[in-house]
Amino acid sequence: MGRVRRRDTAPELAVRKVLYSIGARYRVDVSSLPGSPDIANKTRGRAIFVHGCFWHYHQDCRRGNVPKRNHTFWRKKLLANRRRDRESVAALEARGFRVLVVWECEVDAPWLREELRDFWFD
Repeated sequence: MGRVRRRDTAPELAVRKVLYSIGARYRVDVSSLPGSPDIANKTRGRAIFVHGCFWHYHQDCRRGNVPKRNHTFWRKKLLANRRRDRESVAALEARGFRVLVVWECEVDAPWLREELRDFWFD
């Protein structure tokens, strides 16, 4: 697990590229905010988490499966990750932020650009 990147992952870079192309300006890995959003703009009150389907247990995705080996450990860990994610989103929303979660499997979706534009500028 030590080799798993915490920031600058391929999905995160893809989302940042789209945001930059639509004129959004942001900070990366903002540790002063709850949950350290991957992308945030405090002035606009926007925060984006780019979640890996496995590590954040995306239940609507084939990548979000619990491994068969050491199943109990992984299930407990992945459920704790989901709980922490919910708490981070709730804390940001309590501060008045709008929060968007982009899943790894959605990065190449044709509708993502429009969704990011609507989220960032509305």
